[in-house]
Amino acid sequence: MVFFSAVFGFLLLTSSSCVLGSAPKGPWDKFNYAPDRVVRPRSITKAVGSVRGEKNLVKSHGSATVSGKGSWVTVDFGIEVGGLISFNFDSVSKSSAIQLTFTESPVYISPQFSDDSSYPWYNQTYDGALPLEKPLKKGVWNQPESTLRGGFRYMTIASTDTGSVSISNITCYISFMPHVKDMRDYGGYFYASDPHFHDKDFLTKIWYAGAYTVQTNTVPLHTGRQVPFVSSPGWQNNATLGVAGPIIVDGAKRDRAVWPGDMGVAVPTQFVSTNDLIPTRNALATMFAAINPRTGALPESGPPLSQLDSDTYHAWTLIGTHNYVLYTGDVDWLKVVWTNYTRAVAFLENKVDGTGLMNVTGLRDWARLGGGGHNAEGNALLYKVLVNSAELGTYVNANSLSTAWAANATALKAKFNEAFWLPSAGMYRDNTTTTLCPQDANSMAVLYGLTTSQEQADSISKGLTKNWNKIGAVAPELPDTISPFIGSLELAAHFESGNDDRAMDLLRREWGYMLYTPLSVQSTLLEGYTANGSLGYRSYRGYNYDAAYTSHAHGWSSGPTSALTYYVLGLTVTSPQGRTWSFAPHLSGLTKAEGGFTSPLGWFGAKWSVSKKGKKSKFSATLKVPKGTTGTVKFPLKGSITINGGSVIVVQDASGGVKLDGGDYDIDVEE
Repeated sequence: MVFFSAVFGFLLLTSSSCVLGSAPKGPWDKFNYAPDRVVRPRSITKAVGSVRGEKNLVKSHGSATVSGKGSWVTVDFGIEVGGLISFNFDSVSKSSAIQLTFTESPVYISPQFSDDSSYPWYNQTYDGALPLEKPLKKGVWNQPESTLRGGFRYMTIASTDTGSVSISNITCYISFMPHVKDMRDYGGYFYASDPHFHDKDFLTKIWYAGAYTVQTNTVPLHTGRQVPFVSSPGWQNNATLGVAGPIIVDGAKRDRAVWPGDMGVAVPTQFVSTNDLIPTRNALATMFAAINPRTGALPESGPPLSQLDSDTYHAWTLIGTHNYVLYTGDVDWLKVVWTNYTRAVAFLENKVDGTGLMNVTGLRDWARLGGGGHNAEGNALLYKVLVNSAELGTYVNANSLSTAWAANATALKAKFNEAFWLPSAGMYRDNTTTTLCPQDANSMAVLYGLTTSQEQADSISKGLTKNWNKIGAVAPELPDTISPFIGSLELAAHFESGNDDRAMDLLRREWGYMLYTPLSVQSTLLEGYTANGSLGYRSYRGYNYDAAYTSHAHGWSSGPTSALTYYVLGLTVTSPQGRTWSFAPHLSGLTKAEGGFTSPLGWFGAKWSVSKKGKKSKFSATLKVPKGTTGTVKFPLKGSITINGGSVIVVQDASGGVKLDGGDYDIDVEE
């Protein structure tokens, strides 16, 4: 079976597809969820009515027959997939009619309805079915491109008339990452065994689940949801998403639009796993192209949604710009957007009033309640923007701007601590009129360096655990809801503050639930869920979230992928492309870990282990970083240090770290 799609023709018709590559092969590859470009169902979930030979649907030969109105069969692709379906009609009788339905969660398997991807979530509705055009004919059937289903695991074939059809050779042509030839050929990897979890392979699996989630969010340019939305039943995914493609969006099934807040978590995942930053550049360029020429305001989301009035997502676009330049070193692109970038920074700074704090007036956000006025989350994001901007300015010789932004960041940090620190709680409060201590602002404060002491960071880390239940961290600013977006920030904040046991505890609770729950796809990561583990968000702006609308492949939930690389493995870049880097492993109760990533400069890899001899421990590591770079190594144990058998002279700085040039190293530390 062959079809040539205009939507995906870039991959099919060119020989210059992007190759990810460079990560070594090993036992970790078996945990990679990324599929081949064409996939088949792996199993049959259910057959109802007159269905014969259904097991043939998971084979490349043999057919299944569905007869009579009300008969149906559901196939399971085994993981999250998305794209266009094809199959053969081997025989077609008179009065035969077929429709297809799709769902990510098995909860919404139905012969009549797909889960909810297109209609407004508060309407509590479903997408309906995709009816095949009548009369049915023998031969190959290809799904119309406009009806592409962005994310699903289960597909149901239902007979809606009295006749019968025989079907064979079901395939799905995967739409993710259309510019990449081999989605499994990663630029990075991570591998570790978890002795403290029921599945010892959990850490490796969750790293790859996050990576694959972001791959499913990397889509062809002309596959967005139509706006206004198609009235239920039905859906259309043929809207243009930005200025160029491929492009990174928030979710596979929906919203299928650029959301800069989501990119704050998804792009670090993208870097350490696939090193595929072209979609990020296209997404950021889309946001800057839509800047308000009069005010400097950036939109909250990309087209076709093109929602406005979010100060926080405005800030996330600016933070995303720093991430992109950090990972790629693409200063030429930064120069192209620099005028709009500086106007966008000024837009936020102009909201700083006589209190020395930003007055948040663009209230749209990640779904949290509150957020307006002198809000801690908004001001934490502004602080991060100012610190990043001061750094970016040095790359384009805007030194006076850099100096001013750095000074403004210092002043804002002082005002932030003065206004929001609540000594009685040992945390930051949401705004100047409440005692509620939110998950987002407190996580950001630790992660972005707004705390003024280690004791303060430790206090926040401890305080955040008060929001935990058995399956994750419930956000006080969105009651009864577990948000893996903000949870990803909290996870990193626990590591950043050195509270590794808490970080690992949260990782096992929240992402352990998401990866293994039978309500989801067990290959990509949920947008969010309620405190009791059911699908959806609760009580957002007075509405009850339609659980069928929940995305099961949302890049903002992929925080463990970058956290495991940056903290547990301990390897990070600290200047563009990794010209400077850091190796500072967090042992986190593990005995060994290995992994790495690729930058434009080459391969950054590490492998470490800890062994016991009596009461003393020994830390051993190998480190490979590109020549021409420099970095700092910080050791998880104190003791005698040997590098390359003693041939490297160890010179420690004030923090206890050792400065090294790029190269290959064998490191031992003995207590």
